[in-house]
Amino acid sequence: MIFFRLLWLHLKLGLLNELQYRANLAIQLAESLLSLVGALVGFAFVFSKTETLAGWRPAELLTIVGVYFLVGGITRVVVQPSLARFMEDIRLGTLDFTLTKPVDAQVLASVRQVEIWKGIDVFLGAGVLAVALTQLGFAGGFLGALRFLVALLAGIVIIYSFLLILATCSFWFVRLQNIFVIFQSMYEAGRWPIGIYPPWLRTTLTFLVPVGFAITVPAEGLTGRLSWASLVGAIALAIALPLIARRFWLFGIRHYSGASA
Repeated sequence: MIFFRLLWLHLKLGLLNELQYRANLAIQLAESLLSLVGALVGFAFVFSKTETLAGWRPAELLTIVGVYFLVGGITRVVVQPSLARFMEDIRLGTLDFTLTKPVDAQVLASVRQVEIWKGIDVFLGAGVLAVALTQLGFAGGFLGALRFLVALLAGIVIIYSFLLILATCSFWFVRLQNIFVIFQSMYEAGRWPIGIYPPWLRTTLTFLVPVGFAITVPAEGLTGRLSWASLVGAIALAIALPLIARRFWLFGIRHYSGASA
């Protein structure tokens, strides 16, 4: 419960802070719309040459775009900004102020920075999913919706844990500011089904950088393509990866010397 209380508190603080710079809303809206238009133009070009892409029809690929924006928006609202600030605190030696707070340092470091306007991507993603489901005539029923929600939650947990592992490397390599830029470049590949890539890249985007579990698997849940094996694999990874990230975090904390060292 402490996690959600802190998250709600920082969401309110983030909103109050961002309201001072309302022009950021217009800038973020334009940026998100341009990104969406770019994705749709790419799809239009592909489907002007073929009727399916690796077995995916146009409406089915829209679900991937929707999940891409939805998951990306959630992580960019709180996870990436918070972990970027955490990495900066390590570089400056100011992480001491987080570690001395009477709450779990990982929880605080994960929610302390909120960029509320990034949430526009969440609404865009939900809108794209609504359009896709209208075109598909979603027949998955309650079970299909449940599979999607479970896979989506698993994907968010997996992405958070993976980013936490990357950020924790800052305890040893203090200049990793561009690591999230590299991750974002890999995340861009999630606009397309993982199955269209060559085997080596498919493996990379599934296990090394788990974009496939975060985007393609939830989309498969909406389109009736999701196998129980893939769903169980996503759940298993969503259980194992946070535990690995936690142990790595604690290991990193033990090696943090602080500003006073």
